[in-house]
Amino acid sequence: MITLKYLLLALLLSIATSTASAPASRFDHSIWDELLREHVFMINQGRASQINYYGFRMHHGLLQKYLAQLSAVKESDFSHWDKSEQLAFLINAYNAFTVEITLRSYSAIAYFRAYAPVTFNWKTRLISVIENNRKLNFIFMFGDTLSLNNIEHDMIWRSGNYHEPRIHFALNRATIGSPALLNRAFTGMQLEEQLESATRSFLSDRSRNRYDEASEKLEVSELFDWYREDFERGWHGWDSLDQFFAHYRDNLADTPAARARLASADVSIEFLEYNWLLNEKY
Repeated sequence: MITLKYLLLALLLSIATSTASAPASRFDHSIWDELLREHVFMINQGRASQINYYGFRMHHGLLQKYLAQLSAVKESDFSHWDKSEQLAFLINAYNAFTVEITLRSYSAIAYFRAYAPVTFNWKTRLISVIENNRKLNFIFMFGDTLSLNNIEHDMIWRSGNYHEPRIHFALNRATIGSPALLNRAFTGMQLEEQLESATRSFLSDRSRNRYDEASEKLEVSELFDWYREDFERGWHGWDSLDQFFAHYRDNLADTPAARARLASADVSIEFLEYNWLLNEKY
């Protein structure tokens, strides 16, 4: 006669077997989280950050191990994760591969910084390096060779996929003008909190976003000009940048009068020139 003890043992073995064979519902970003905590430094009260590329080079093996883990994920498993887990995975993948790509170009960048003449056009050089790296095919994910542009436009911004404009405050574009690379990995469980915090921190950075009461103009990052359509696709029912800025007026303006003006959703907008210099901690 089968006893209760053996029935329980069989049940436990069945659960363990099914769990082992089922795809994981979450990806372990602990290596990336460790690297970020060690080599990314938050500044300006958390509104910006600086990246220690020398530190990343010292731990390049760990970074490459994490990238290999990302590349090993099967698209069939990814498709079974919930949307927040998927989006956190894609954000971390984009940011980690951006660091890797920058490291590949870092020796050339350091050389030009040390030996280029004073008249050397850094903006042109960095735009060329960054944009070429974004477009070239050297990222292996989901069994295919991709680029950063593929991750951003074909996966994150594919029509109807995630519908999340705050993604622009989470992606690391390696430049000073970019929103801060956070010093923690994104996770599905904390994604909403992390995206909202990143958005408010970026909008609160007066070097990139501010309301000028003298001219009665809202001066914001050129990023909003490039990606304007993404903020006007009906997120929260908003179909204009004015509505987006009205919602975040407490972060954009410093006085009650300025906030009231932004609340009217009828304000003149000027886009500030983007800073293409490499964002790094010396």
